[in-house]
Amino acid sequence: MRHTGASRIHRKLIDSLYVEAMLLADEARAYFDVAGREERHTLDALRRVAFSCESLKVTTRLMHIIAWLLTQRAVDAGELTPGDALSPSRRLGEAPDTDDATLAAMPAQAATIILTSIELHRRVARLDDSLGAPVDHASPARHMFDRLAAAF
Repeated sequence: MRHTGASRIHRKLIDSLYVEAMLLADEARAYFDVAGREERHTLDALRRVAFSCESLKVTTRLMHIIAWLLTQRAVDAGELTPGDALSPSRRLGEAPDTDDATLAAMPAQAATIILTSIELHRRVARLDDSLGAPVDHASPARHMFDRLAAAF
């Protein structure tokens, strides 16, 4: 497969996001399974439930992100066509919301992991939204000539 400059940039971006997602997944697992457990026990019953729910939300966001990134890698490797990647089942899944009050009630490290997962999902969502969007390949000079022709 011959790579254009744009596809090399896309591949580097996908690889970078994949590494970021995997590192965050590892950090979240370590926190919520070990250190966070101790912090969770210091919370009142309602906040413990919220803490557990937020842990699941982080996991859900990260699994959607990782699945989407693996789809993009499969397209780059020629295992899927770009059209296949536009299938609704291969698009980025919806991220569960976290409200501000719940976030404010979380221990500091949990809040940081939650916010990081939300921001990473938002960044990947912007990329997902750009898939299938029409690309304007016309040159800026051609646009200028067209505008001039339309003006006269």
